[in-house]
Amino acid sequence: MGKYDPNIVDNISFDYQARTRLVFGNGKLNEIGDIAKTLSAGRALIVTDPGLMQTGHPDRACNLLRAAGIESAIFKDVIENPTTDCVKKCRDAAVDLGADLLVGIGGGSAMDTAKGANFLITNGGQMKDYWGFGKADKPMLPVIAIPTTAGTGSECQSFALISDATTHMKMACGDFKAAPRVALLDPELTMTLPFSVTAHTGVDAIAHAVESAVSKKRNPFSMMYAQRAFQIAVHSLKQALDEPENLDARGRMLLGAAYAGMAIENSMLGAAHSMANPLTAHFDVIHGIAVGIMLPHVVRFNSENPDARAIYAELVNVAALKGRNDDHSHSVSILVDKLFELLETAHIPASLTSHGVDGNMIPVMAGEAYNQWTRLFNPRDITTNDFEILYRQALRA
Repeated sequence: MGKYDPNIVDNISFDYQARTRLVFGNGKLNEIGDIAKTLSAGRALIVTDPGLMQTGHPDRACNLLRAAGIESAIFKDVIENPTTDCVKKCRDAAVDLGADLLVGIGGGSAMDTAKGANFLITNGGQMKDYWGFGKADKPMLPVIAIPTTAGTGSECQSFALISDATTHMKMACGDFKAAPRVALLDPELTMTLPFSVTAHTGVDAIAHAVESAVSKKRNPFSMMYAQRAFQIAVHSLKQALDEPENLDARGRMLLGAAYAGMAIENSMLGAAHSMANPLTAHFDVIHGIAVGIMLPHVVRFNSENPDARAIYAELVNVAALKGRNDDHSHSVSILVDKLFELLETAHIPASLTSHGVDGNMIPVMAGEAYNQWTRLFNPRDITTNDFEILYRQALRA
């Protein structure tokens, strides 16, 4: 038992610099022309997907940019879990236009495609050349990121998550120069989201807050953003799902997702994300669903680490979850129960079997999860055998 110890981060060093301007509010898309001018843009490529084209948001952004005197075109061929092939096509479109500004509008896939293409446009080579961090030697184009989902937080991150077109494994390619110059958050753009997308992106945002809070790279800034993101999102997701026309709830989820993205940018993720990627690669489990299913099991695993246990308890306290008290172990149970409750709220079955996962693949996925970069930042050291155990726990949860 015991209260949260604020000294938990005293010996952790950090280097904080805000790289992304955050613009938030209803109707803020109308300001994109003026914002683009501050970046000295002359030609802008809008990067989006076919589904979002049906909402009219990309065309509206294109027209606003043109009205501001900026030549604009739309690349609309982004795919879910963008591959190296998708990024190359986007690069070619940007080069043909002579773009000096990229605008990613949509979910994480659109923003990641824009960021991925930026590496190739400015530094050449292939995406695998940038797998890891800090491998871009030359300056990069400015990016405006406009999320239309409340989940990935990619608008506030310097990483692009791109799948190898052949192996289907995801590569995290990061560089501080790749961070969007501007994240434009307009809650009105999320009103067109269907229930399912609101659900799994919202669960993803909450997972980002929980994992970044306990990351080995955590620091006072990342923990501040993670706590605020969790506090906002954990109480807003149900309202956003139950009342899809509630603009305030949509706005809170959008801001919570951005805060979680800022937490990731200033720390990192952990084992739940390491386990989600193989599930997506082998069984096409949507990322937010995969990470949401694995998260309660990872929280239980990590709670054996005293610092992680104390931080989980602080999340429970900050969010004023029912039943909280000074017993850290009890608080972990409250958090785990809440995470399972959120899966139910989001209509996401908690068992991997319900999503078509074959238990015979667990040894293979465990090995792949161990090789994921995010595993290195999990607060508790984790082995391939631990990953196997966690997958089996979730198989028929």
